[in-house]
Amino acid sequence: MAVCARLCGVGQSRRCRRRQRHNQQDHGSDSDMDEEEGERIVGETQSVTGGPENSAAAGPSVAHEAAAEATADSASTVPPNPQSLLDLPPEILVEVFSSLPGTELPNLALVCKKFRQILNTETIWRRRCTEEFGMREDLRKMEVVGVSSRELYAKRVNPRVKSGRFMKLLPDYEHMDYRDVYRHLLHPYRHILGLWQPDIGPYGGLLNVVVDGLFIIGWMYLPPHDPRVEDPMRRRPLFRIHMWESNKVAVECMYGHKGPHKGDIQTGKKDEFSTKCNQTDHHRMPGGRQEEFRTWLEEEWGRTLEDIFHEHMQELILMKFIYTSQYDNCLTYRRIYLPPRMPSDLLQPGLFKGTYGSHGLEIVMLSFHGPCARATKLTGDPNVPAGQLTLDVDLNRPVCLPDLVHQRSIEELSRLVLGMHEEAQREVQNPDVAPQGAASEGAVAGGAGAAGLESAMEAQSESPQPGPSSSSASSEAQPFVLPLGVMTRNEVYPRTCKMCFYGTGLIAGHGFTSPERTPGLFVLFDEDHFGFIWLELKSFSLYSRLTDRLAHAYAPDMERFEAMLRNMQSWTS
Repeated sequence: MAVCARLCGVGQSRRCRRRQRHNQQDHGSDSDMDEEEGERIVGETQSVTGGPENSAAAGPSVAHEAAAEATADSASTVPPNPQSLLDLPPEILVEVFSSLPGTELPNLALVCKKFRQILNTETIWRRRCTEEFGMREDLRKMEVVGVSSRELYAKRVNPRVKSGRFMKLLPDYEHMDYRDVYRHLLHPYRHILGLWQPDIGPYGGLLNVVVDGLFIIGWMYLPPHDPRVEDPMRRRPLFRIHMWESNKVAVECMYGHKGPHKGDIQTGKKDEFSTKCNQTDHHRMPGGRQEEFRTWLEEEWGRTLEDIFHEHMQELILMKFIYTSQYDNCLTYRRIYLPPRMPSDLLQPGLFKGTYGSHGLEIVMLSFHGPCARATKLTGDPNVPAGQLTLDVDLNRPVCLPDLVHQRSIEELSRLVLGMHEEAQREVQNPDVAPQGAASEGAVAGGAGAAGLESAMEAQSESPQPGPSSSSASSEAQPFVLPLGVMTRNEVYPRTCKMCFYGTGLIAGHGFTSPERTPGLFVLFDEDHFGFIWLELKSFSLYSRLTDRLAHAYAPDMERFEAMLRNMQSWTS
């Protein structure tokens, strides 16, 4: 029989005592009757009915009458107008307690013995684990936690006798209770659930810590192989936390190719934690650094070094491997939030993966701030590191594209965008001067308005000042093609777009030297895709939405999110 440690630290659970009474009924023992009020009611009900044996012996009619009398007697014990919670039946109290936060239940157990007894019900803790942490309800199926039988056991070989025995690596979860899982695993480590950015210099990253069955797992999200921006994200486990039978929690490092090994997690500062590996020899490979680099390159880029002909790209890849491999022992993570959506947003904000030339695919966070849309890097490179504002889009300056023939001319596009860029610079230098109708000027220069774009259509007649609310209106798609001479890593980009806006992109030298914001064109294709034409670089970046479900990730309010963005930029400035 499993021993259930109570949340308050004493006694056994109601289920254990019920199992004891069931085992001792054959010996005529009734010593397990509890003094608690609910148990006395059950005992009085059984004495009134004369026990199940007497009811069955008296025949079906007598048994039916006895059951009716027992129901009436139990109902009569509950007053019609209960004055306190103690007057409610236990099943109603279970439902009430199941709706309370799990952090309040220990204090509730101190109220009285009846409350303490009811709080041992597994239904309450199963619901708290499910609602607060998203845990699946079936703790007994190993398929739910995603653990294979090979991970459950490991063969340990004795070199002297050349034989081996199987040693158990994971505990037996058959007798594990939801209350123990909540108390020893989920609640103590609740502060590390959500999204985090690892402190890996300019490269950054995206870590998602989730509850996966009976485990808490830290998944590192990696972009697809360049330039397949439409492919799903790749996930690599960095650590996992789980319980043993003695209600002790084990932290394991998952880095390397030799399986889980001992690790540690430290939570010191608010919104920050660190991981440490205690067995770094599990990270090494028999072939040395050369084999480690070859394996890393295949996983990171999906190719070999011989397949990469560009010398500059080879240098960037080798530099990243040398830099990131220094962090395989200890890593620090800082919390990041997803932006909350506002009614005036142009599209659903969130995470996107985009192409960045020789640096490969990188992850950015798109957010809206009044009349501006901003993309912040979560993963970066030696030129523009993670945490920096890579795109800044002015939603008050829509660009009306010309027809397809004129779209192929880079000079025509540059004339449109640079005209808005000069106007924006004048407004920065003279903020007291009222801005002129950018949409009207763009429509005249382009010769054709964006189909369905309300602000641009009105600009042709009345020249009103467009804003985020008008730009978020639904619009029909119009033909789009990249100008000749603009480089792109992915030729498979949408050939229709909804809207275009003036914006600036951040470029810098190696080591984030001489950063500069240069003009460009933001192209909204649909709800899940957008692009940016870098005029000075004559290149095009395509972005595709990250569709993974991310729990415990959204900011509580916009103020907290904007404070997080400011902190991210200060980390790498």
